[in-house]
Amino acid sequence: MVERTGRPGYLQIADDLRQQIRDGRLVAGQALPSTARLCDEYDVSAGVVKAAISVLRTEGAVIGQQGKGVFVRDQADARPSNEAPPTTGDDDVTMKQLTEVLTAIRDLGERVARIERAVFPEPPKAGQSGK
Repeated sequence: MVERTGRPGYLQIADDLRQQIRDGRLVAGQALPSTARLCDEYDVSAGVVKAAISVLRTEGAVIGQQGKGVFVRDQADARPSNEAPPTTGDDDVTMKQLTEVLTAIRDLGERVARIERAVFPEPPKAGQSGK
């Protein structure tokens, strides 16, 4: 269950899952519980669970496989040995902000591409008339 400590729920869930990975309760190659199960376990919405998993993906602790689920990565592969382990506090806020910026950039790129397709239709290919 997520506690009302002032720390965002998705970070509390990410911390808990990260600890389960470190403790060996979740091992390399093992699937994380389903989003629905994590929602029930932590008494939160799917968006909160997805944000927590996004944090773990960004850290390299887990990897998603389309149509199969999210799996714990081999921690030797997850982070170079000379890199410090993830920290909490301001770094978590920065990571959330970076994730939001990347999402916004992707969305804007898609919008610009749609606008360009509408404004600048493809020129006729060789051998085709412009009519």
